[in-house]
Parts: sequence; C-alpha cells; structure tokens
Amino acid sequence: MNEDAELLGRYASEHSESAFIELIRRHVNLVYSAALRLACGDTHRAEDVTQQVFSELARQAQRLRKHPALDGWLYTTTRLLALRAHRTEQRRKAREQAANAMNELLRIPAPEPAWDDLFPVLDEAMHKLGEKDRVAVLLRYFQNQTLKEVGPTLGLSENAARMRVERALEKLRAQLARNGVTSTAAALALALTGNATMAAPAAFVATLTSASLPSAAAASGTTLTLMKLMTMTKIKTGVIGSLVVAGAVTSLVIQQQSQAKIRESDGALQQQADQLARLQTERERLSNLLARANGPAAEDRLSELLRLRAEAAILSQQTNDLAALQEENRRLREQNSQLANQMKTPLQLKDEGYARSLYARDWLLAFRVYAMQNQEQFPTNFEQAASLLPDAVAKAATSITTDQFEIVYHGPYELTNGNNVIVLREKQARRQWPHGNWSKVYGFADGHSETHSEAEGNFDTWEKQRIVTSANQ
Repeated sequence: MNEDAELLGRYASEHSESAFIELIRRHVNLVYSAALRLACGDTHRAEDVTQQVFSELARQAQRLRKHPALDGWLYTTTRLLALRAHRTEQRRKAREQAANAMNELLRIPAPEPAWDDLFPVLDEAMHKLGEKDRVAVLLRYFQNQTLKEVGPTLGLSENAARMRVERALEKLRAQLARNGVTSTAAALALALTGNATMAAPAAFVATLTSASLPSAAAASGTTLTLMKLMTMTKIKTGVIGSLVVAGAVTSLVIQQQSQAKIRESDGALQQQADQLARLQTERERLSNLLARANGPAAEDRLSELLRLRAEAAILSQQTNDLAALQEENRRLREQNSQLANQMKTPLQLKDEGYARSLYARDWLLAFRVYAMQNQEQFPTNFEQAASLLPDAVAKAATSITTDQFEIVYHGPYELTNGNNVIVLREKQARRQWPHGNWSKVYGFADGHSETHSEAEGNFDTWEKQRIVTSANQ
C-alpha cells in the first residue's frame, strides 16, 4: 500500500485530521497549478476550484483509498471542476447580457391606466371577482385601509392579508385586460387609490341627511358630522391624487420619499422614547427624595414633583401614537420593497435568486470543511466557518449577507440522506414577479443548494419534512 492510500485509509476509518492535512500538503501544489492554468490565471477562481477538489476528496475518501494513482484522480477532478466553474461563469455572463438587453427594451415603464378608460368597466370587473377577493380590494384600495386593518376583517393575519390583496389585485388586472384596459398591478393600485372613491356633492349629502332622519335637530347634527367627514375625504383624496401624479413621473422619487419618511419616523420614535426614559428616571429620583424629606424644603420638592408629573402626562399623551408611527414605518418599508421588486425584470429577479443560491452553496462548502476539522459537526453560527470561505466570496461586494440566512442544523455532517436535510435556509421568503409565487433558498447537508417556491407563501409543511434536530441541538 502506497503512502497516499495509507493516509486516505486513516482518514476514512479514523477521521484523522492530521492524515488529511498531510494529503493536502502533498498534493495542493499540483491541484492549484492545474486550476490556475484552467482558470486563465484567475487566482480567486483557482482557489475555489482547489477547495472544491479537496472537499470532494474528503467525501470520497473511503472509495479512493484503493485508487492506484491518487495524483491522476486529483488532476482529472481538477479539470472537471474547473470546466464546471467556467461554464457557470459563462452562463452568468450570458444572463447579464440578456438582462441588459431586456432592460433596454423595457426602459419605458408601463403607463398608468387612464381613469376615463377604467371608469366604465371597473365595477363590472370587480363583480366578476370572488367575494373574498372583492372585499380585499375594496378595503385596501377603495377604503384605503392598511393591511393591519384589512386582516381582522377578512379573518387573516397581516401577512396572509397582504398575499390575499396582491392576488385579488392581479385577478382584477386580468379581468380589466380582457376588457381592453391593460396595466401593471402597481399602476392599477395607484389608479384605484387616487380615483376609486370620491366625495359626494355637499348639497346632495345635506338633502339625503334631512330626508333620512326624522328629527330636524338630529338631522342638523348628523349633517355637520357628514360635512366634516366629506371635507376630510376631499383632503385625503387630494393628497392621494398628488402621490399618484408623483408616482407617474418616476418610481425613483417614490422610493426616495419613502426612505426619507422612514428615516424621519425612526428619528421621531427614538427621540420620544429617549425623552420619556429621561423623564421617568428624574421622576423616580424626585419621588425618592420626597419620601426621605423632612422640614420646609419638602413643599418645594413636592411642587417640583407635581410639575414633573404634569410634564410626564403631557409627554405620555404625545407618545400614545408610537404604535401608529411604527405601523406606518413598517408599511412604508414593505411598500418600498415591493416597488423595488416590481421595477425589476424577470431576468433580474431570476439572476438575484441564482446569486443567493450560489451564496448558500459557498457557505455550505465552508461548513463541510469546518466539520472535517471539528469532530464532524456542522458549525452553530456563521462566524465559526467565516475564515474557511473562499476569498472571492468573503471579499465580494454584494447585498447578500448572513443576516438573511439562518442555520437550522449543526449535527454530524455524514448523513445517509444528506441531500434531504436542510442545514441553511433563507429567513424571509421573496415575492417572484410577475406570477406571484413566493420563494426561499435552502442549503442541504450534502453540499447542494436549491430554491423552493410556494404559491401561498407557506413553507412549513415542506420544511418539516426536511429539517432534522440533532442530539446536540
């Protein structure tokens, strides 16, 4: 038995880390040099290929211990993996070129449907929707309710209400398209928000109120209330109309305004919270002093305490709308994210999904190397395996971060069904336009990654079949 076979045998039977390190030392120069030539001098790609070759060697150690010439296997495997990496790079460049070409074709955004065209066919299309879909559109776009308000009415959670509204809006858009009114879902939402509900004439409201109520006094009081509501509706309609005009000019302006409002809301929330905390601290300090006070100075302290309590009551009143501000903040973030996704072409969204899948696969490779060095256990956090990432991944300028993923398995990495055990998953599902499905990226124990889609956005059943809890979790 030659020395390579002996080292492989020790690693395969005893999981000897020192044996595998010796194998790497003996053959790394051969593998890296071949990878560098095949990568046309690209050192980052050569490093990635070299790491993949030795990971494959570790995975097949039991079988390769009887191989007559390990150098030949390593040389051939390096070529195969380098060619695979080259093909992957070529496909990525082809997708980028196709996406750029599609961007040129789609540079002019879809116009907002003209209200004169939408007006005569809107209600007919609305009544062709199912009852639940019709109510969802009415509450969200005719009554301008937030998703948090729509949810309880429909008996749904906020997230489920959002998906219901989006599906209903897409069905309405399809119905209108059959009647010759074409638009995108985003443009239709803006048109409905600004025009679907308008203020009734003031004279008519007064006449209707007087005729409907038996008491003249009651009629007068209710007319005043209705006049106030009508005035508020006019103001609200005017503001929304202005937003529709701004959205028609450019989607970029909407995003910038949303981000500015988010920052302003964050600042206001933080400032009010800090003020309240300082006031509560001062209030407690003065209460303690008052409790210990004796003599003429007590009255002065009592006056100061009463003043501070009055200020605390005022500040408490001002912070009663914190929950509303937080909800508006969350809604703006959600609207901003949806608008950004709708502005992207299908090819761009597909390319982003492929990039997230590659990102997960690179981390899985680092996890497997970590496991070989740590009693065959997957890491419990990303920091443990960060140093094992290829340089090209660790230094890449990308919006994908580990905050978007979570580790759900950190047990032994040698599993008989590793291709069906989730190790890494994306935390937040992403909406896939234009068909509306939801997708998440997953990484599996055998080292592969994949993107799974669900029409309703519920991944629980699928995940339960593939998530395994190890003894040390």
